[in-house]
Amino acid sequence: MSGTQSPSNVTTKLRWIAELTKRKDAPLTALGHHIDQEFLKEAYRRTRKDSAPGVDGQTAKAYGEKLDENLGSLLDRFKAGTYRAPPVRRVHIPKGDGTKTRPIGIPTFEDKVLQRAVTMVLESVYEQEFLDCSYGFRPGRSAHQALEQLGNHLMRMHGGWVLEADIQDFFGSMEHACLRRQLDQRVRDGVLRRAIDKWLNAGIMEAGRIGYSATGTPQGGVISPLLANVYLHEVLDKWFETEVKPRLTAEAFLIRYADDFVMVFMLESDARRVMAVLPKRLGKFSLSLHPEKTRLMYFKQPPVVRKPNNREPESFELLGFKHFWGKSRKGKWILRLKTAPSRFTRALLRVAQWCRRTLHLPVPVQHKRLVAMLQGHYAYFGVTGNIEALKRFQWEVARRWHYWLNRRSQRAKMTWEQFNRLLKRHPLPNPVVVHSIYRRAAKP
Repeated sequence: MSGTQSPSNVTTKLRWIAELTKRKDAPLTALGHHIDQEFLKEAYRRTRKDSAPGVDGQTAKAYGEKLDENLGSLLDRFKAGTYRAPPVRRVHIPKGDGTKTRPIGIPTFEDKVLQRAVTMVLESVYEQEFLDCSYGFRPGRSAHQALEQLGNHLMRMHGGWVLEADIQDFFGSMEHACLRRQLDQRVRDGVLRRAIDKWLNAGIMEAGRIGYSATGTPQGGVISPLLANVYLHEVLDKWFETEVKPRLTAEAFLIRYADDFVMVFMLESDARRVMAVLPKRLGKFSLSLHPEKTRLMYFKQPPVVRKPNNREPESFELLGFKHFWGKSRKGKWILRLKTAPSRFTRALLRVAQWCRRTLHLPVPVQHKRLVAMLQGHYAYFGVTGNIEALKRFQWEVARRWHYWLNRRSQRAKMTWEQFNRLLKRHPLPNPVVVHSIYRRAAKP
């Protein structure tokens, strides 16, 4: 490949774009020239290679066999405006307890590479614009940071009134015209905008047919999370910060991770005022709240001395965790987190389905995979105070493994005593707390 550019040079370009964004209030009109062949090679490096292929059936391995040639052709078509965004292949994956499914879009591998390159440029622009209240799909930000910030605020305020909100079919409802107007405020580079328009209009292939829509962006596309953040930055984050908070009587804050968010208010009156106008605000942008998953609840920290007329705080869920007030070892009320029942059930269902599909595999092979699944579960749900839920999950995984091992043969059944001896040879990892959500929490 020609040129001497390296990933460090790409990083320098991205930093320059970020600095330019900070200095210039006007929309940026010259960004596409930063994407050259070496930039695309870095985008290729950052693109997952183990994902399912798109409508063309091409794998990452096949694309990489002629990488220089393929990236050179991609760059020429991108710059000339002749690149044609292929339809996104839609598949459905289990959701919740397995009775429902969620649609996921799978672009072609080449499309993922170009989307990654454009996303890298747009991230450098919009990371200077996005507010601290948003965490999802942003560089250097995670779900656990969102949970930590939420916990810090709730502990400092001793709780409040929580508006738990759910946007109905968000990724399928984003209006393209609204998104284009929002992009116009910051990015007007013709090369980038032409590519984004092509992705929005690419269509979705399902059951051999291609459908088109003036709304939505397929979940699964590399650029979709960034476009979603741009959309909700204007619709929700800026609105809450610049229009809502100045009109409130007392303190309030917003925590958003992609399209999941909660608003917390110190006063019930403020909470009810916002709850009344929130549907109207979302409606202006073709969005709506899920009527069954949106609710306002009392979440004040219980008093030290309970009285008969004291109201009991409710609980709420965010990012897979149930939030509730509980006693610390010293007897003080603190915010507690445990695995949400729906997520617990979903994780166990995945384990059981995997055991059923692979019951013919040797025990060591099964054990290796189950260890990986448990460690992945602990890596996310291993937060302060959630150890009992992790222990229960470990026990339930063992039960399901024992059940499906017994299905391997209709004759010899493995007793629990025999299974315990097997576990000594192939132990399942014990639960560990990976994330301390209170390490920077303010004292109540």
